[in-house]
Amino acid sequence: MSAPTGITRASLLKDLRLEWRSKDAINSMLFFSLLVVVVFSFSFDPTAEESRQIAGGLIWVAFLFAAVVALNQTWARELRNQVLDAYRVSPAPANSLFVAKVLGNFIFVSVLEMLMTPLFIVFYRLRSLGPVWQLLLVAVLGTWALVVNGTFFAAMSIRTRSREIMLPLLMFPISLPAISGMVQATTAILTGEGIARSWIVLLATYDLVFTTVCLLLFETVLNAE
Repeated sequence: MSAPTGITRASLLKDLRLEWRSKDAINSMLFFSLLVVVVFSFSFDPTAEESRQIAGGLIWVAFLFAAVVALNQTWARELRNQVLDAYRVSPAPANSLFVAKVLGNFIFVSVLEMLMTPLFIVFYRLRSLGPVWQLLLVAVLGTWALVVNGTFFAAMSIRTRSREIMLPLLMFPISLPAISGMVQATTAILTGEGIARSWIVLLATYDLVFTTVCLLLFETVLNAE
């Protein structure tokens, strides 16, 4: 095992152990998602055909805002314990820490999606008229798009006074193409209307581009005062 891989693995396991003990991120995301479902249930009739048409948008909006709750906590624990300062003076590559954080957030958000998706399916009586494997692919690509940008911008805003506000202000505009692709692809697969492949290609391209950019710029962000 190479040194960067070992550092990434150690950082990831540390974050998973801390979350397993505290469950701060999962509990916050789960509570927020449940709240969104309840609010949407009062705003839209879950049994109406129109609601099923926009279910893809409702699902991803819930996951997006819930993910922001967890992403805001990504670096806060490290800042409180001076871990970032120690990492900056260590010879460990910065990208190993970033990849560990992204993988950890990806796992947390994926767990939330697995817990909440059955509730959406039952609540809105959803069924997929398109290939189910495409839904899984959209979920993986869409979740990665959210967490890679969210983890990067959370690092940028961690030293600001209003980091809870700064993260969505930075993340949402950059994530709009990915969010649009997630919603359009999910709706096309659920309703069987339209072609989801072009949106899946868009998500894959988006993930590749922004993952590369974040990896190239993260060391500068980590070492910034």
